[in-house]
Amino acid sequence: MRHLLADLMDVAAGRADYADARHVSSVAESISTRNGNVDLVRRDAEEGFGVRVRIGGAWGFAAARGSEREAAESALERAIAVARAQPQANGALPLAPETPAQGAYSTTFEIDPFDVPLEEKLGLMLAADEGMRGDPRVTLTQAQFSAYRQDKVFASSEGALCEQRIVECGGGIAATATSEDDAQVRSFPGSHREHVAQAGWEHFTGLGLVENAPRIAEEAVALLSAPQCPAGRMTLVLDGEQVALQVHESVGHALELDRVLGREASYAGTSWVQVPDLGSLRYGSDKMNVSADATSATGLGSFGWDDEGVAAHSFPLISEGVLRGFLSSRESAAEIGLERSGGCMRAESFARQPIIRMTNINLAPGDSGTLEDLIADTDEGVLLETNRSWSIDNRRLQFQFATEIAWEIRDGKRGRMLRNPSYAGITPEFWGSLDAVCSESEWRLWGLLNCGKGEPGQSMHVSHGAAPARFRNVQVGVA
Repeated sequence: MRHLLADLMDVAAGRADYADARHVSSVAESISTRNGNVDLVRRDAEEGFGVRVRIGGAWGFAAARGSEREAAESALERAIAVARAQPQANGALPLAPETPAQGAYSTTFEIDPFDVPLEEKLGLMLAADEGMRGDPRVTLTQAQFSAYRQDKVFASSEGALCEQRIVECGGGIAATATSEDDAQVRSFPGSHREHVAQAGWEHFTGLGLVENAPRIAEEAVALLSAPQCPAGRMTLVLDGEQVALQVHESVGHALELDRVLGREASYAGTSWVQVPDLGSLRYGSDKMNVSADATSATGLGSFGWDDEGVAAHSFPLISEGVLRGFLSSRESAAEIGLERSGGCMRAESFARQPIIRMTNINLAPGDSGTLEDLIADTDEGVLLETNRSWSIDNRRLQFQFATEIAWEIRDGKRGRMLRNPSYAGITPEFWGSLDAVCSESEWRLWGLLNCGKGEPGQSMHVSHGAAPARFRNVQVGVA
């Protein structure tokens, strides 16, 4: 395949200002249980070529299934035809420079999840499912397993030629308890039964699903009779998973440069941030330090090179609360005068054109110790855990989130369990209220499999590093 793509780029080099080609083969496995029964066993595989060319500043893209030379050549011819059919831009800027990618990258893992027998996977999942049942008020129990493997070869007309293998694995459990007038859900280790990492089978077995199953069911039942979470402005402590989603929605999406430039809007909006804000916009408090890091171990946004051949690297987005960077491509980086692309161009599959996507967008840990230390340092407030739902406007400015569970905090101690918690805010005001972030010991990466963007829509896997954090004077009880 390396020779085929190199030959293809030799042909493209004489006919386009720039060209790149990917051959991608992937396999995805999804298994689920429901109330002690096998609910789904599914495995999907695909492979094909995706070819881009740039002529006179205009892009053309085409894709073809398979691995044969004829398919690759067909995709190249159609991509050239598309680019030539576009309006040509006089004086188009060259792409931001990048050393041509060479070499290989592979996920580090111990056990390939696709080598594990189905019976072994189901055995663990059914044991966890069983651990959540027994109380008649628990009316739905679910366990989920997911695995994904992608092999990709990339070449460009600039001399790039590299290959990489990505392996992902994970899952989770959930219990739903119901009464005559209510239904409550508890999930573990994260919401929507998914905690996936770039790792092998050992990640799934290390989640502790069986050990935590009874507690999750008990909490779902307890929520049925728990007091309603109070409403009003108060101190808010968020667990790491909810902080991660807050970072995703109100920081990561807002700093995608195609949104900032107004070229992405149809699926999830534009951005309240503008290019001239770079270096001066006060995004949050001085406790807020956010980076884009495509090198984070086990991150779903980690790789060797993005789909433009830009090597994975880390760079600051927000430092001590001030805007310092954007997520960019080689073209958009050049347009606003950046020296280098952020390396954020990725495509869902061979059949989709790469667009700017998040890598691992991480909120740096602080110095506030453990979650229990943070609670002990809080006189009065609420602790919210495990996302349940969210809504955010198309500029990523005003939002509301709900979580599965909350606890009151009084005199530095965790108090009563509370149900139906929610909160709302305006992005810079909310992040401006951040006054404490837990330390490295509480920091972890949270994977997200369904980041949607683009038209046709593309779903991307990303991760966010976060630790529990505290926000002052937040509106609680709105959703």
